[in-house]
Amino acid sequence: MRYHQLSVDGDRRVAATHDGETYDLTAAGEGFDTVGDLLRTADRRDTSIDAIARKLIDNAAPLGEDEVASNRIVPVDAGEVWAAGVTYAISEEAREQESGMPEMYYDVYDADRPEVFMKATPSRTVGPGDEVGIRGDSKWDVPEPELGVVLYEGEIVGYTIGNDMSSRSIEGDNPLYLPQAKIYDRCCSIGPVVASTESIEDPHDLLMSMTITRDGETLYEEETSTAEMVRSCEELVSYLHRHNPLPELCVLLTGTSLVPDDDFTLQADDEVTIDIEGIGTLVNTVRPV
Repeated sequence: MRYHQLSVDGDRRVAATHDGETYDLTAAGEGFDTVGDLLRTADRRDTSIDAIARKLIDNAAPLGEDEVASNRIVPVDAGEVWAAGVTYAISEEAREQESGMPEMYYDVYDADRPEVFMKATPSRTVGPGDEVGIRGDSKWDVPEPELGVVLYEGEIVGYTIGNDMSSRSIEGDNPLYLPQAKIYDRCCSIGPVVASTESIEDPHDLLMSMTITRDGETLYEEETSTAEMVRSCEELVSYLHRHNPLPELCVLLTGTSLVPDDDFTLQADDEVTIDIEGIGTLVNTVRPV
């Protein structure tokens, strides 16, 4: 199943899409308002989130597509969002081109230990339909489409889509500036849903695409597959865990697979659309911050 978090007249609600229909699980009257509520109950009962949802659907009200789309918010209340870098060949190549120290990216791509870094806190994370940010002190800004792994108590419970916004000019000046290139206001978007592990047969074989438009004109449109990732989700999660206590709910973005040409930079009001097979489509507009 795929899970949505909604805000309706200021109230939080959780919904699930099953067999093409979306149901308001909060309306089932069991006290479930968030995806976290469902995951805590599933953990306590030693079952899956889908098993909990299936029992609720019989008493849940169906929702229209427009109602769901207009009320969606960040699909999971992750206490932290982390990200992995240089997990695709195209990412390694792009980092070499932007940096005055290109050898370090090649070394990470082939190393035993992956690059894993803090990406965002809840206040810096936006959801579907919201605006992602480009820094006012950056001259070269790009979106980075990524498969997101959703963790509950450190275990993989689902998948989402992430947009790891990045200032290539700041990171390119010096790799030590990575936190400033990556962590700032509206630096991350996740959504539109959380797809359960039961609904994704193989996260390492999903078609992924990104489109960037400006004033109705398509400036960038490409696709790839998560099969191009050189590390598995499980490997990346294992390194995130090491000597590092995680919040109850956490998201790990698994690396960028599509990179616009070096002469491209985002501008205000651009629209970024990221689609991942089996999960959905994440759309955000751009604003300076």
